[in-house]
Amino acid sequence: MRKQHARGWNEIKTNDSWAIFKIMGEFVNGFETMSKIGPCVSLFGSARTQPDNPNYKLAVDISRAIVEAGYGVITGGGPGIMEAGNKGAHLAGGTSVGLNIDLPFEQHDNPYIDSDKNLNFDYFFVRKVMFVKYSQGFVVMPGGFGTLDELFEALTLIQTNKIEKFPIIMVGSEFWEGLMDWVKTTLLDKFENISAKDLDLIHLVDTKEEVIAILDGFYKQYNLSPNF
Repeated sequence: MRKQHARGWNEIKTNDSWAIFKIMGEFVNGFETMSKIGPCVSLFGSARTQPDNPNYKLAVDISRAIVEAGYGVITGGGPGIMEAGNKGAHLAGGTSVGLNIDLPFEQHDNPYIDSDKNLNFDYFFVRKVMFVKYSQGFVVMPGGFGTLDELFEALTLIQTNKIEKFPIIMVGSEFWEGLMDWVKTTLLDKFENISAKDLDLIHLVDTKEEVIAILDGFYKQYNLSPNF
Protein backbone atom coordinates (compact mmCIF):
# COMPACT_ATOMS: atom_id res chain seq x y z
CA MET A 1 0.00 0.00 0.00
CA ARG A 2 2.82 2.38 0.88
CA LYS A 3 4.57 1.73 -2.46
CA GLN A 4 1.34 2.36 -4.37
CA HIS A 5 0.77 5.55 -2.41
CA ALA A 6 4.32 6.74 -3.12
CA ARG A 7 3.94 5.98 -6.84
CA GLY A 8 0.68 7.96 -6.98
CA TRP A 9 2.30 10.89 -5.20
CA ASN A 10 5.21 10.87 -7.63
CA GLU A 11 2.78 10.93 -10.56
CA ILE A 12 1.08 13.99 -9.06
CA LYS A 13 4.43 15.75 -8.70
CA THR A 14 5.30 14.94 -12.30
CA ASN A 15 1.97 16.27 -13.56
CA ASP A 16 2.47 19.43 -11.50
CA SER A 17 5.84 20.00 -13.11
CA TRP A 18 4.49 19.64 -16.64
CA ALA A 19 1.61 22.00 -15.80
CA ILE A 20 4.18 24.79 -15.53
CA PHE A 21 4.54 24.79 -19.31
CA LYS A 22 0.80 25.11 -19.86
CA ILE A 23 0.67 27.96 -17.35
CA MET A 24 3.60 29.66 -19.08
CA GLY A 25 1.82 29.30 -22.42
CA GLU A 26 -1.28 31.06 -21.08
CA PHE A 27 0.84 33.90 -19.69
CA VAL A 28 2.82 34.32 -22.92
CA ASN A 29 -0.29 34.31 -25.12
CA GLY A 30 -2.06 36.68 -22.76
CA PHE A 31 0.83 39.14 -22.50
CA GLU A 32 1.42 39.18 -26.26
CA THR A 33 -2.24 39.92 -27.00
CA MET A 34 -3.03 42.27 -24.13
CA SER A 35 0.09 44.43 -24.54
CA LYS A 36 -1.34 45.66 -27.86
CA ILE A 37 -4.86 46.64 -26.79
CA GLY A 38 -4.21 50.15 -25.47
CA PRO A 39 -5.89 51.75 -22.41
CA CYS A 40 -8.91 49.72 -21.31
CA VAL A 41 -11.38 49.51 -18.45
CA SER A 42 -12.62 46.15 -17.17
CA LEU A 43 -16.31 45.63 -16.54
CA PHE A 44 -17.48 42.85 -14.22
CA GLY A 45 -20.88 41.45 -13.27
CA SER A 46 -23.11 38.42 -13.23
CA ALA A 47 -23.18 35.95 -16.12
CA ARG A 48 -26.82 35.28 -15.21
CA THR A 49 -28.12 38.79 -15.97
CA GLN A 50 -30.61 38.63 -18.85
CA PRO A 51 -30.87 41.21 -21.66
CA ASP A 52 -34.20 42.48 -20.32
CA ASN A 53 -32.65 43.31 -16.94
CA PRO A 54 -32.04 47.05 -16.30
CA ASN A 55 -28.48 46.25 -15.22
CA TYR A 56 -27.78 44.72 -18.65
CA LYS A 57 -28.89 47.91 -20.39
CA LEU A 58 -26.92 50.02 -17.92
CA ALA A 59 -23.79 47.95 -18.59
CA VAL A 60 -24.23 48.51 -22.36
CA ASP A 61 -24.61 52.25 -21.81
CA ILE A 62 -21.61 52.44 -19.47
CA SER A 63 -19.41 50.54 -21.90
CA ARG A 64 -20.42 52.80 -24.77
CA ALA A 65 -19.57 55.81 -22.64
CA ILE A 66 -16.21 54.27 -21.70
CA VAL A 67 -15.32 53.89 -25.38
CA GLU A 68 -16.50 57.41 -26.16
CA ALA A 69 -14.19 58.62 -23.36
CA GLY A 70 -11.21 57.05 -25.12
CA TYR A 71 -10.85 53.63 -23.51
CA GLY A 72 -11.48 50.07 -24.62
CA VAL A 73 -13.49 47.54 -22.63
CA ILE A 74 -12.34 44.23 -21.14
CA THR A 75 -14.79 41.65 -19.80
CA GLY A 76 -14.73 38.02 -18.79
CA GLY A 77 -16.02 37.24 -22.28
CA GLY A 78 -19.16 35.36 -21.26
CA PRO A 79 -22.90 36.08 -21.17
CA GLY A 80 -24.87 38.43 -18.94
CA ILE A 81 -23.15 41.63 -17.82
CA MET A 82 -20.00 40.52 -19.65
CA GLU A 83 -21.90 40.32 -22.92
CA ALA A 84 -23.45 43.72 -22.23
CA GLY A 85 -19.99 45.22 -21.70
CA ASN A 86 -18.64 43.86 -24.96
CA LYS A 87 -21.83 44.84 -26.75
CA GLY A 88 -21.54 48.46 -25.65
CA ALA A 89 -17.92 48.62 -26.75
CA HIS A 90 -18.76 47.00 -30.07
CA LEU A 91 -21.66 49.35 -30.79
CA ALA A 92 -19.44 52.34 -30.06
CA GLY A 93 -16.74 51.05 -32.41
CA GLY A 94 -14.18 50.58 -29.66
CA THR A 95 -11.80 47.87 -28.50
CA SER A 96 -13.77 44.91 -27.11
CA VAL A 97 -11.71 42.29 -25.26
CA GLY A 98 -12.96 38.99 -23.81
CA LEU A 99 -11.00 36.91 -21.30
CA ASN A 100 -12.90 33.62 -21.30
CA ILE A 101 -12.47 30.85 -18.74
CA ASP A 102 -13.25 27.16 -19.22
CA LEU A 103 -16.12 26.41 -16.81
CA PRO A 104 -18.63 23.55 -16.52
CA PHE A 105 -21.59 25.97 -16.71
CA GLU A 106 -22.55 29.55 -17.58
CA GLN A 107 -19.44 30.48 -19.55
CA HIS A 108 -19.40 30.73 -23.34
CA ASP A 109 -18.11 33.34 -25.76
CA ASN A 110 -20.40 36.24 -26.49
CA PRO A 111 -20.60 37.53 -30.08
CA TYR A 112 -19.44 41.10 -29.39
CA ILE A 113 -15.75 40.41 -28.71
CA ASP A 114 -13.17 41.50 -31.29
CA SER A 115 -12.04 38.34 -33.07
CA ASP A 116 -8.36 39.05 -32.42
CA LYS A 117 -8.95 39.87 -28.74
CA ASN A 118 -10.84 36.76 -27.62
CA LEU A 119 -8.61 34.83 -25.24
CA ASN A 120 -9.35 31.55 -23.48
CA PHE A 121 -7.90 30.45 -20.13
CA ASP A 122 -7.91 27.30 -18.06
CA TYR A 123 -6.45 28.99 -14.99
CA PHE A 124 -8.34 31.66 -13.04
CA PHE A 125 -5.14 33.10 -11.61
CA VAL A 126 -3.62 33.72 -15.05
CA ARG A 127 -6.83 35.35 -16.22
CA LYS A 128 -6.93 37.59 -13.15
CA VAL A 129 -3.38 38.77 -13.83
CA MET A 130 -4.52 39.93 -17.28
CA PHE A 131 -7.43 41.88 -15.80
CA VAL A 132 -5.27 43.60 -13.22
CA LYS A 133 -2.21 44.28 -15.36
CA TYR A 134 -3.99 45.75 -18.38
CA SER A 135 -6.95 47.58 -16.83
CA GLN A 136 -6.99 51.30 -16.13
CA GLY A 137 -10.05 50.84 -13.96
CA PHE A 138 -12.56 48.29 -12.69
CA VAL A 139 -16.28 48.91 -13.13
CA VAL A 140 -18.10 46.39 -10.95
CA MET A 141 -21.77 45.74 -11.67
CA PRO A 142 -24.04 43.50 -9.54
CA GLY A 143 -22.75 39.94 -9.59
CA GLY A 144 -22.00 36.81 -7.59
CA PHE A 145 -18.97 35.12 -6.08
CA GLY A 146 -16.79 35.63 -9.16
CA THR A 147 -17.52 39.34 -9.24
CA LEU A 148 -16.74 39.65 -5.53
CA ASP A 149 -13.52 37.69 -6.02
CA GLU A 150 -12.29 40.07 -8.72
CA LEU A 151 -13.35 43.12 -6.71
CA PHE A 152 -11.54 42.11 -3.51
CA GLU A 153 -8.49 40.83 -5.39
CA ALA A 154 -7.97 44.30 -6.86
CA LEU A 155 -8.63 46.03 -3.54
CA THR A 156 -6.10 43.77 -1.79
CA LEU A 157 -3.38 44.34 -4.39
CA ILE A 158 -3.82 48.11 -4.27
CA GLN A 159 -4.07 48.20 -0.47
CA THR A 160 -0.80 46.26 -0.13
CA ASN A 161 0.98 48.33 -2.83
CA LYS A 162 1.52 45.30 -5.05
CA ILE A 163 0.06 47.22 -7.99
CA GLU A 164 -0.46 50.87 -8.81
CA LYS A 165 -3.72 52.44 -7.72
CA PHE A 166 -6.53 52.65 -10.28
CA PRO A 167 -10.25 53.50 -9.97
CA ILE A 168 -12.53 50.81 -8.59
CA ILE A 169 -16.12 51.82 -9.31
CA MET A 170 -19.05 49.84 -7.90
CA VAL A 171 -22.26 50.48 -9.84
CA GLY A 172 -25.65 50.10 -8.14
CA SER A 173 -26.00 51.54 -4.65
CA GLU A 174 -29.10 49.42 -3.90
CA PHE A 175 -27.14 46.23 -4.64
CA TRP A 176 -23.86 47.20 -2.94
CA GLU A 177 -25.01 49.26 0.06
CA GLY A 178 -25.38 46.20 2.34
CA LEU A 179 -21.82 45.10 1.62
CA MET A 180 -20.49 48.62 2.09
CA ASP A 181 -22.36 48.99 5.39
CA TRP A 182 -20.75 45.75 6.61
CA VAL A 183 -17.31 46.92 5.48
CA LYS A 184 -17.72 50.20 7.38
CA THR A 185 -19.43 48.98 10.54
CA THR A 186 -17.78 45.57 10.96
CA LEU A 187 -14.41 45.59 9.20
CA LEU A 188 -13.57 49.18 10.03
CA ASP A 189 -15.45 50.34 13.14
CA LYS A 190 -15.99 47.17 15.17
CA PHE A 191 -12.92 45.05 14.43
CA GLU A 192 -10.53 47.63 12.92
CA ASN A 193 -9.38 45.15 10.27
CA ILE A 194 -8.97 47.89 7.67
CA SER A 195 -8.04 51.58 7.79
CA ALA A 196 -10.40 54.44 7.07
CA LYS A 197 -8.25 55.43 4.08
CA ASP A 198 -8.94 52.00 2.52
CA LEU A 199 -12.50 53.12 1.88
CA ASP A 200 -11.11 55.80 -0.43
CA LEU A 201 -10.20 53.01 -2.87
CA ILE A 202 -13.90 52.43 -3.64
CA HIS A 203 -16.39 54.62 -5.49
CA LEU A 204 -20.10 53.78 -5.28
CA VAL A 205 -22.19 55.21 -8.14
CA ASP A 206 -25.42 54.69 -10.08
CA THR A 207 -24.95 56.33 -13.48
CA LYS A 208 -22.69 56.16 -16.50
CA GLU A 209 -21.92 59.86 -16.08
CA GLU A 210 -20.50 59.22 -12.61
CA VAL A 211 -18.35 56.36 -13.95
CA ILE A 212 -16.80 58.56 -16.65
CA ALA A 213 -16.30 61.48 -14.26
CA ILE A 214 -14.30 59.26 -11.89
CA LEU A 215 -12.16 57.80 -14.70
CA ASP A 216 -11.48 61.20 -16.24
CA GLY A 217 -10.75 62.80 -12.88
CA PHE A 218 -8.27 60.08 -11.97
CA TYR A 219 -6.36 60.18 -15.26
CA LYS A 220 -6.00 63.95 -15.18
CA GLN A 221 -3.59 63.20 -12.33
CA TYR A 222 -1.98 59.91 -13.37
CA ASN A 223 -0.46 58.45 -16.55
CA LEU A 224 -2.08 55.56 -18.40
CA SER A 225 0.17 52.49 -18.21
CA PRO A 226 0.14 48.80 -17.28
CA ASN A 227 -0.13 48.33 -13.52
CA PHE A 228 2.99 46.28 -12.72
